Amino acid sequence: MHDIRLIRDDPATFDAGLARRGLPAQADTLVALDADRRQLQTALQTAQTRRNEASKAIGAAKAKRDEATAAALMEEVAALKQRMPEMDAEAAAIGTDLDSRLAAIPNLPAADVPAGADEDDNVEVKRWGTPRTIDAPREHPDFAPALGLDFEAAAAMSGARFAVLRGQMARLNRALGQYMLDQQTEANGYTEIAPPLLVRSEALFGTSQLPKFADDLFRTTDDRWLIPTAEVSLTNLVRESILDEAALPLRYTALTPCFRSEAGAAGRDTRGLIRQHQFEKVELVSIVAADHGAAELERMTEAAESILEALELPYRRMLLCTGDMGFSAARTYDLEVWLPGQNRYREISSCSWCGDFQARRMAARYRPTGDAKGTRFVHTLNGSGLAVGRTLVAVLENYQQPDGSVIVPDVLRPYAKLDRLDPA
Repeated sequence: MHDIRLIRDDPATFDAGLARRGLPAQADTLVALDADRRQLQTALQTAQTRRNEASKAIGAAKAKRDEATAAALMEEVAALKQRMPEMDAEAAAIGTDLDSRLAAIPNLPAADVPAGADEDDNVEVKRWGTPRTIDAPREHPDFAPALGLDFEAAAAMSGARFAVLRGQMARLNRALGQYMLDQQTEANGYTEIAPPLLVRSEALFGTSQLPKFADDLFRTTDDRWLIPTAEVSLTNLVRESILDEAALPLRYTALTPCFRSEAGAAGRDTRGLIRQHQFEKVELVSIVAADHGAAELERMTEAAESILEALELPYRRMLLCTGDMGFSAARTYDLEVWLPGQNRYREISSCSWCGDFQARRMAARYRPTGDAKGTRFVHTLNGSGLAVGRTLVAVLENYQQPDGSVIVPDVLRPYAKLDRLDPA
């Protein structure tokens, strides 16, 4: 959410930020709406003051038996009583329009985010690991069904973009999630949370999924929503609160199911586990003071990278360009893991610094140390540490063997109680 006062004070900078996002200038329209609202609010206050004065004057005129003056004043008060609700409603309508416009505008990119139109303009900033040499590597949908990955049973009960994991495949998937969660809590200092999977609209508005991305979500009949990511639940833990700076940073993690309609992904990744309606993810969320956001993004991204490195999965870190960043992000790193079956890197984690964009929508503040009265908005960050299903895909494809089996990475063996997955 953007602060209209900042736009009013520096409209050129705001429009320049929108231009970097590929969006038209909007500052003049927003400032004009704000001016109309403030003018009406001032007029309403003036009318209220005059109404109070006239009401008192009526009594004084009647005490002097000045009926003509009293009648004129009563007529004026009656007119004000009629006009004031109209002014209030008009100001409220303008305010609603202004707030709706502000809520629909994405965050402005940080100064060092590269300009670009789409993923082709993202910048590689790091590469780790060397892809293994695999003779005739296959994509996971072509060999994993023999290992317990069942798309047919899932389609029969739920439709497309669902999967059933059986036996050893389910065990490996569970091992991945538990390993990630243990690493993020024990090695990287995140506090484990078991959050709700159903949230109200206000929570999704706070993290910017609503109103823009309503079509990508699943909604219940009692006006709750299934979370598309635990970012929603974890970030809203500080909703409408004022924290002491000494309590920051707050770092939360959760392993949860996530639910997405994938309304905008028709025809993409229809085979396999890459793009599902239901999947598991270990989410990372940080709440920090305003001057710690950039450093926290590096820390969070390294926490996600540590999982890939422990699993010995080659990856690269990409700095997203202005045209490829998410709605609420000011800066984003994508981690892309090597998938030999596709012969390319695919996104497995996205770590974003949102500045105070989400905090404004949630009214989440902190009190700086030494400042007894003033408050500032916190900065929020979120990232995947990692998407479990996509990590399962990466393990299957990178550790596939000529006989159709899959070697289980060393760090997962204590969790999975398996050395390899063998075809049935």
